[in-house]
Amino acid sequence: MCKKKIAFTTLGCKVNMYDTEAMTELFQKKGYEITDFNEFADIYLINTCTVTNFGDKKSRQSIRRAKKINPNAIIAVTGCYAQVKPNEVEKIEGVNIIIGTKERNNIVEIIENYSDSTKILNKVSDIMKEKIFEELSVNNLKNHTRAYLKIQEGCNRFCSYCIIPYARGPVRSRKADEIIIEAENFAKNGFKEIVLTGIHVASYGIDLKSTSLIDIIKKIHKIKGIERIRLSSVEPLAITDEFIYELKKLPKICDHFHLSLQSGCDRTLKRMNRHYTCDEYKESVKKLRTVYPDAAITTDIIVGFPDESDEDFKESISFAREIGLAKIHVFPYSPKTGTKAAEYPNQIPANIKNLRSKEMIKTSDELNKRFLSNYVGKTKDVLFEKHIGNNIYEGHTTNYITVHAKSVNDISNKILNVKIEKILREETVFANIIHNF
Repeated sequence: MCKKKIAFTTLGCKVNMYDTEAMTELFQKKGYEITDFNEFADIYLINTCTVTNFGDKKSRQSIRRAKKINPNAIIAVTGCYAQVKPNEVEKIEGVNIIIGTKERNNIVEIIENYSDSTKILNKVSDIMKEKIFEELSVNNLKNHTRAYLKIQEGCNRFCSYCIIPYARGPVRSRKADEIIIEAENFAKNGFKEIVLTGIHVASYGIDLKSTSLIDIIKKIHKIKGIERIRLSSVEPLAITDEFIYELKKLPKICDHFHLSLQSGCDRTLKRMNRHYTCDEYKESVKKLRTVYPDAAITTDIIVGFPDESDEDFKESISFAREIGLAKIHVFPYSPKTGTKAAEYPNQIPANIKNLRSKEMIKTSDELNKRFLSNYVGKTKDVLFEKHIGNNIYEGHTTNYITVHAKSVNDISNKILNVKIEKILREETVFANIIHNF
């Protein structure tokens, strides 16, 4: 009997990528053959994104592409777009199963029990009623040296521009025992670095009462073989005196913090329904740099938010420069149906958003070059991840500088001390290995 073939594609964030890895393992355990999404398969699973309207569009394109490759395939659609707009997904020709952002742990059974291809099976339910973390685990990551470990699901913040709380539901924290089991498995499989990820990582534990983000970090820190712990995006108010006091006791913590900003203008932050001010953000950065003087502070900034004036935008750029950010991920505001900001007056024209985006990206490039220049001539430890050709290997410092270095030996998944020689381009430097076995 031939194995059934299944192909996956993932749109959007690292959490979605983690969820796809977990679902892939479920199918592998049942004997399915995993194939490339552009190849012929019996089943196609599209893990969708809905953060922007472009995410919706890409999700629809992926569904249509799969059906074109094999008109008789079962098309299963999961993820945020499926959760928020299941009725819209139903109208896309070729869709068979719609799952949303729960019941992913039952995905194999759902697909195997699907029999009537003339009917669409819509399993989407009210995610806002969910109270318990849906256990999905990853054990066998391939071709990686950095393991993403999902510790929580959902968000309670309801920023005015963001659809994610409606797509992922309220905060649900993963049980500490399950997190530790997965982290230990990663260590056994040779992973040296773990990235703690989720929809709103800083809120980990608020629903469990018995644990917190710092508690789970401490437990992972004790695991032999894990040499680096990296946090994905956290918000400024999570950087409390107590959090910093405990964090500085843990030498495995990477000095790279993606500290969510979204705007460097208090007026805009208020309309975004962000829960901090620029001064509070600045104070959080100050606390981090007191303990981690080499810390890379990276962030996201939205430009062209409704009613953002030229003065507001200039204020945002000035604030980014004042903080000395290492990198800015720039997003032109995109109205998202179902959010409050989409209904705000004074929406900014596309041409102005485009100009502001270019200016903010230019600012980011300048700041990144300034950040990298601080390390030319200095030594840093690098976890090398892959060979990129001509005996050149690529890796990252603890503060997430991309490093290229030459070696005739295979140094993948090794932490080596290097001397940084020059800046190659944005985010990337060339270094010489000081000690190569």
